[in-house]
Amino acid sequence: MGYQIILDRDQDGRRIDRAIRSIWPQLPLSAVMKALRKGDIRLDGKKVREPGTRIYSGQELYTPWPRELELKPQENININKFKKDLEILWRGDGAIVINKPAGLLVQPDVKHGDSVITRLWAMLDVNNNNLFKPAAVHRLDRNTTGVLIAALHGDSLRELELLFKAHNLKKIYRAIVTGHAPEFIEINAPLIKDADLNIVKVANNLTHDVNPNVKTAITHCKLIKYDKAKDISLVEIELLTGRTHQARVHMAHIHHAILGDRKYGDFKINKIFNKINRPLLHAYKLIFPDNLPRAISELSNKTFTAPMPEDFILN
Repeated sequence: MGYQIILDRDQDGRRIDRAIRSIWPQLPLSAVMKALRKGDIRLDGKKVREPGTRIYSGQELYTPWPRELELKPQENININKFKKDLEILWRGDGAIVINKPAGLLVQPDVKHGDSVITRLWAMLDVNNNNLFKPAAVHRLDRNTTGVLIAALHGDSLRELELLFKAHNLKKIYRAIVTGHAPEFIEINAPLIKDADLNIVKVANNLTHDVNPNVKTAITHCKLIKYDKAKDISLVEIELLTGRTHQARVHMAHIHHAILGDRKYGDFKINKIFNKINRPLLHAYKLIFPDNLPRAISELSNKTFTAPMPEDFILN
C-alpha cells in the first residue's frame, strides 16, 4: 500500500527527491531513483521521473511506500537531556532568533550531541515524526556569542538561505582587539583556507583566477572605545562577505587581533589577559532589508540585537 500526502509549506519549492528522503529518512537514495524511473511516484496524479522536479504547497504527492517503513529502527532523539535554556530574542511564525552562548556548537559534532539546534529541538518538542526539523540558517563559531537565526519551516529556511547567500542583510559584530584600533578601516583582503593546517589565511598576491579557492573578503571596522591603560579597543565589525573566520583573520591581518583568539591572535598579549578563555567576538546585530518574500515577510525591516556578554571587559 502506498502513501498519499498533501504537501505543506515545509516542502514548498523543494526538489522531489530531497522531499521524499525527508519524509522517509531511512529510505536509500537508490530506492527513490528506481521508483522515479519506473513512474511509481505521482504528483497531482501525473507520473514524475525527474529527481530535480520542484514541488509546491498544496500539491498531492503519491509514493509506493507506506508512511511507516519497516526498516532498521531509527534512533530516537532523546530530547529530555537537551532541555537547557536558550535565550530567545524573538520568535515569529517562520523563524526564531537566539542569543547564542559561548562554548556551544550551532550543530552537533556527534549524532544527537549537545548544540544550539538540539537544544532548540528539545524546547520545541521536535521528534522523529516531524517531517521538518528547525534548522540554523547561518553559523557562528563554538566560542562566538550573539545573534543566531533558525528557520521553523522549510519555505522560510530556503528564503533565508538565499538572503544570506546574496549578502542582502547586515551582520554587525563587536570585538575586543589588541592596540588602538583606527577610527574606521575597510579591510579588503582575499582569503584562502589551508585544509592541511585547518586555518584561513590572507591570500597575498593570489586571485581567484590564479587559485579558485581564493575568496573575496571585505570587512568594515570602526572604533567604539579605546582603553589606553590596557591598550585594547572595543570595535564594531561589519562583514560585507561571509567567509569562514573572516573577522578573526582580517583583524589579525591589520595587527589588531581579537583578544583571546588562540588560533589567529597575539600569543604574548593573550598570555597577559590569561583569564580570557575565548576569542572576544560577539554577533551583535542582524539587520534585515525591507520587502522580503512572503515566507519571511515578517522579518522585513527588522533589527535584532544581542546584549553584550559578561566576559567582555570593555562595554
